[in-house]
Amino acid sequence: MLNGLVIKSTGSWYDVKLDDGKVVPSRIIGKFKIKGLRTTNPVAVGDKVKLIIEEGEEGTGLIKSIEKRNNYVARQSPRKKHEIHLLASNVDQAMVIVTVIEPMLKQGFIDRFLVMTEPFNIPTTIVFNKSDLYGDDEMPIYLYLKELYEKIGYQVMLVSAEQKLGLDELKAFLKDKNTLVSGQSGVGKSSLVNSLLPDLGLKTTILSDFSGKGQHTTTFAEMFELDFGGHIIDTPGIKTLSFNFLSPMDLAHNFREFFEASEDCKFGGSCLHRNEPHCAVKEAIENEEISDLRYANYMALLEEIEEQNYWERRKT
Repeated sequence: MLNGLVIKSTGSWYDVKLDDGKVVPSRIIGKFKIKGLRTTNPVAVGDKVKLIIEEGEEGTGLIKSIEKRNNYVARQSPRKKHEIHLLASNVDQAMVIVTVIEPMLKQGFIDRFLVMTEPFNIPTTIVFNKSDLYGDDEMPIYLYLKELYEKIGYQVMLVSAEQKLGLDELKAFLKDKNTLVSGQSGVGKSSLVNSLLPDLGLKTTILSDFSGKGQHTTTFAEMFELDFGGHIIDTPGIKTLSFNFLSPMDLAHNFREFFEASEDCKFGGSCLHRNEPHCAVKEAIENEEISDLRYANYMALLEEIEEQNYWERRKT
């Protein structure tokens, strides 16, 4: 049995890097499950696996088992709403790339991404790209969001892949870590990765003049080694994030400032901060101690999860 690390996923096949550095195209046999959850891809980039070389085949492998994961990052499958899709496993930190302009910022996406990484206490940094395009209208938006997220403990960076601004700080953040890199289509993720790995030559995104949205360029997750130490896991451009595997209480507990304030709620950790009496979170919002923008995003997600969970219960 050979030990390997999954460095690329294309759906049914996985590139596995062996201890000696050789890369073996491999597939799985049998079924692998995560605590009973239904997954579209039971093996993720970042998984440590055991495999054998297939008999009678030229250099292909069979994945026999997956070692215990330290963590994983998952979302609801965009195509199969009753299943989850693994983005990566065994990550040290995550980086969500956004931009205020081209395309226009969807701030709710940031909070959805944080809900995806927060349950595993995965440190997440918010990177605002395309700073060279920020003018008098865009810079105040960036500064407002920077203050909002730094106040609750998230690191925020401002960079420009086009003009190579802020890359030294970004490299210091990435050095010697396994980092999940993600973002919505069109935010310049591939351009930023190319700035860090100039020999890589990832296809960059072209914005649609009609919609202002990015066209998908990355179609699968892949791990790349950084020449200054560490790895990045590049993921497909994400349009939306949904969470069929979270409960309403999971959501409440993973808005970190809500969870901290809930100690003073009348119903404590079981408060959903909606219509409950003596809710410390709602009081903090009225006193401008908690962002009403984050609360609005929380309420939208709460309604979505409750509606989805209702139909999931009916389904079973």
